[in-house]
Amino acid sequence: MEFLSGNQADQKPHVVCVPYPAQGHINPMMKLAKLLHSHGGFHVTFVHTHYNHARLLRSRGPRALDGLPSFKFASIPDGLPVDPDGADVTQDTTALCASVDRHCLTPFTDLLRRMNKAAEEGGVPPVTSIVGDVAMMFSLEAAEDLGIKHVTFWTVSACGFLGYDQYPRLVQEGYIPLKGASYLTNGYLDTHIDWIPGMKGIRLKDLPTFVRTTDPNDIMVNLVQSLLKRTRKSTAVILNTFDALEQDVLAALALNFPPIYAVGPLHMLVDRLVQDEETKLIGSNLWKEDQRCIEWLDSREPNSVVYVNFGSITVMSNHQLVEFAFGLANSGKHFLWIIRPDLVTGESAVLPSEFVEEIKGRGLLAEWCEQERVLCHPAIGGFLTHSGWNSVLESICGGIPMISWPFFAEQQMNCWYSSNVWGIGMEIDEDVKRDAVEKQVIELIDGEHGKEMKRRTMEWKSLAEAAVSKPIGQSLLNLKNLITHILPFP
Repeated sequence: MEFLSGNQADQKPHVVCVPYPAQGHINPMMKLAKLLHSHGGFHVTFVHTHYNHARLLRSRGPRALDGLPSFKFASIPDGLPVDPDGADVTQDTTALCASVDRHCLTPFTDLLRRMNKAAEEGGVPPVTSIVGDVAMMFSLEAAEDLGIKHVTFWTVSACGFLGYDQYPRLVQEGYIPLKGASYLTNGYLDTHIDWIPGMKGIRLKDLPTFVRTTDPNDIMVNLVQSLLKRTRKSTAVILNTFDALEQDVLAALALNFPPIYAVGPLHMLVDRLVQDEETKLIGSNLWKEDQRCIEWLDSREPNSVVYVNFGSITVMSNHQLVEFAFGLANSGKHFLWIIRPDLVTGESAVLPSEFVEEIKGRGLLAEWCEQERVLCHPAIGGFLTHSGWNSVLESICGGIPMISWPFFAEQQMNCWYSSNVWGIGMEIDEDVKRDAVEKQVIELIDGEHGKEMKRRTMEWKSLAEAAVSKPIGQSLLNLKNLITHILPFP
């Protein structure tokens, strides 16, 4: 290795972790970084964008990114124009993906060279490996330039990953781009795709939603295919899942990619393996958590509360917000609803005064919360979700069945698997209506189907716990092998 000479071989290995700059990617990368730091003995540098670096300082306080002697933070520009208002909003996904792909390589490589220069002067250990989010593949080019190992972290489900892996064939065989806008509504999206291992009955509409384009030069379709090619050049792939949950899909992926390490659920591994309190307290939430949420849940009956959270990227119209609101209100159930400041497209969320009056005493609205704690709380009986992968996995680990309203990307695949394969969820129509919300919320908490989903979810929860249990849980063994793989020396 280029930087391991003389007494440097006795230093800690130094891994640089580069998450895609969105909440749902930062959180699992942070958990992985904590495991590499505490369990693997790595010096860690965690790289945010300048934009999110500033957001974290606002949400978590001026010392949030001070780090520890062997867990440091750095930041690079994302290439997008600076928001003069400093708003706490999620950046546009398409624009951000395109920008980091074009603009981040040079500042990231400069950062690595500065760290290695500091190592020569007796500072941090030299960089020995990089774990890069799949959407931050400039990190692979930097690793190749410096002659160090690169591992790619796909923060999606294995089924979502396999869904993306169909894009080249879908393009080649003419399924996408769509022939015209009418194909979005004329039933074409119900076309069955019959060649994907373990996905019998899946339709074009169930695949990651970037297939729903009429543009032959669609940024995301082309980017996905590029990322797949570059993933194959990494030394390994990391997934935040566990073998029992996605065994067939993992086996299919293993045929076409570098070694795949399924090391999830990461938050369960962190709970079991990270003992150092200072490391545990390093935070990654871009919004400030509302501490009322847990206190409010503490006063509720077991399995009585519906938790509602559409994640960090989903946006909706105010009309859709109101339909969800009255569906929840009319169900008569207690609920905790997370409404981000930027949840409603282009405006502030406005809920009618009669809704606020109706839910007094049985509904709590908050801007953000500690979701892992919420989903493990005994008061939670069901989860109305966008089916982002972190949310699905955390719901499984809490033993909580779901109603899914997928928004974009592979959320649709997670929803399809939850409903059709794992038996732990049901989908609500994209054109949301309050009557449907009311009916499904009641079914989720009180109905026979809801009880069956609860039973299945508890079975998957037990398998997740087994995967991370000492001494031979499969995810624990996979983590051990991953750490060995990332190490720069035998």
